[in-house]
Amino acid sequence: MPTFHTYDGTELAYHLVGEGTPLICLPGGPMRASTYLGTLGGLAAHRQLVLPDLRGTGDSAAPDDPATYRCDRQAEDVEALRAHLGLERVDLLAHSAAGDLAALYAARHPERLRNLVLVAPTTRATGIPVAVPEAREAAALRCSEPWYEDALAALEEIWAGRMTGELRARTRPFLYARWDAAAQEHAAGSPAQINAEAAAEYAAEGAFDPAATVPALRALEAPVLVLAGEYDTVTTPDRAAELAALFPHAEFAVQRGAAHFPWTDDAGAFARTVEAFLDPEVHSVRAGGIRLSHRVWGDPAAPPVVLAHGRCGNSGDWAHIAAGLAATHRVYAFDFRGHGLSDWPGRYSFELFRDDLHGFLEARNLAGATVVGHSMGGAAAYLLAGRHPGLIGRLVIEEAPPPFPLDPPRPAPERPAGELDFDWPLVPAIDAQLNDPDPDGPELLGDITAPTLIIGGGPSSRIDQEDLAWMARRIPGAEHVTIDAGHLVHTERPEEFLAALRSFGI
Repeated sequence: MPTFHTYDGTELAYHLVGEGTPLICLPGGPMRASTYLGTLGGLAAHRQLVLPDLRGTGDSAAPDDPATYRCDRQAEDVEALRAHLGLERVDLLAHSAAGDLAALYAARHPERLRNLVLVAPTTRATGIPVAVPEAREAAALRCSEPWYEDALAALEEIWAGRMTGELRARTRPFLYARWDAAAQEHAAGSPAQINAEAAAEYAAEGAFDPAATVPALRALEAPVLVLAGEYDTVTTPDRAAELAALFPHAEFAVQRGAAHFPWTDDAGAFARTVEAFLDPEVHSVRAGGIRLSHRVWGDPAAPPVVLAHGRCGNSGDWAHIAAGLAATHRVYAFDFRGHGLSDWPGRYSFELFRDDLHGFLEARNLAGATVVGHSMGGAAAYLLAGRHPGLIGRLVIEEAPPPFPLDPPRPAPERPAGELDFDWPLVPAIDAQLNDPDPDGPELLGDITAPTLIIGGGPSSRIDQEDLAWMARRIPGAEHVTIDAGHLVHTERPEEFLAALRSFGI
C-alpha cells in the first residue's frame, strides 16, 4: 500500500486499481474510506484509479490537529498527492461530499486540472443550497417501494435539521436504485468506513467561501463532467445542473435509473459516460435525450462526411477510412445508441437508429453533409434520406439490408458469452425487423433525392447482391458498384472502397 506525506507531515495512504492513465478518485461520505468506490463500475479496466484515503480514514493516519479535517484544509492534501505522483496535470473524479473538496481544489489550483468529473456532488462550496422540494419529488419516484414510507419519514426528520445515525440508516434505500442484497451489503459498510469526528469537522465554519470560489470556477479552463442520478435525493439533477452551469466548459449528464451511487446501479452506463468524457479523442452530443459519442478527423472548414457503422460495431470501425478521407474532408464517425460509448437505453429499431443519425446531424449542424452508412447504418441513412429529402447532401449505402422480409427468416439468436461492447437486446430487435420490415420501406427509396452510391460486397456477402441492384434501380439516379470483399467492404478492401468514394465525388 503506497503512502505519502502531505503538507503538515500527516502520512496518507492511497490504493491503485487497474492500469492506464491515472485518475485520482476522491471519496465522499464525508470522510469515508475509499474502499466503497471499488472499481467504479469497471472504469478500472480503462484507467488506473488512484483511490486516496482522506486523512483519518481507511489506511491514512489521523492528523495531530483535528481542525485540518476541514474541507478547505484538505485541498492541499490533493495537491500533495498530485506532486507525489509526479503528474503535471491530473484527471480528478470526486463523489458526493468530495465534490466540495474538488471544487475548492479546482478554484485553488486550476492549472493542475486536465479534466474534472463530479459524480452526485454536494454543492456547499459553491453556495448552491439543498432544495428540499426537489429532493422530495425525487424521493416520490420511489413511492412504490416497500421501504418508502419509513425511509421518507426519516428523510423528513433530517431535512428538518435532526440528524442521527439511526435516521441516516433508515434513509439508505434512497441512495440506491435497487435496495437488493448487493446494495444492502454496500450500504452496510458505511458506518465503519466513516470517521465521524472528521465528518463533523469537514464542513465546519470557514470551510466554504462561495463568494471567492464561484468566480474562480467560472474561469476554469479544464473540461468538467457533472453526472447526476435520476433518483438522487442528496443532489437532485436540477441542483447538479445548476452546478454544471457555473463552469465554462461543462458537460451535464443524468444517469437514468440511478441514485446516489450510479456505478452500483448500472456499472456499464456509468463507465461509458465517464470513459467517453475522459478520452480526448471522443466527443459527445445529445440527440433526442440520448448521448451519442463520436470521433472527429480533418480540417473543421473542410466539407463534412458522416460515417455510420453497422450493427454491433462502433465508430472505431471507420478509423482507416476516416484517415483516408480526412485529407480533404471533416470526418465524423459516431456510435449509434446501444453501441460503443453511446447510451444503451434498451430499446432499438431501425427507426430509432434513423433518428439517432438525424439528431446527430442536427446537433453538429451538418445538414447537407455526405453520409456513408454500412449495413444497419446504411439502412438508417436511406430511411432518413427518404423521409427528409435535402437533409443529406450525398449518400453512400454499403451493404445495407433491403426493405423487404428475409427469406428464409432469421431464427432467434443466442447471446454469446462474455462482455459485449454493444447492448445485446438490439440484436433480436433488429432481427425481428429484418424478418418483418415496414411495408412502406420500398416506397421511401423512391423519395430519395440525394445523389446515391450503393456499394455491394459481391458473391461472398451475406446480403443478396440482386437485392442491392434492385435498390439501386428504385433510388432515382443511383449508382451501383461491386467490390468483391464480402459484407465488410470498407474493412476488407479499404483502398478500393476509398477509390469508389472518390469516383463518386467524395
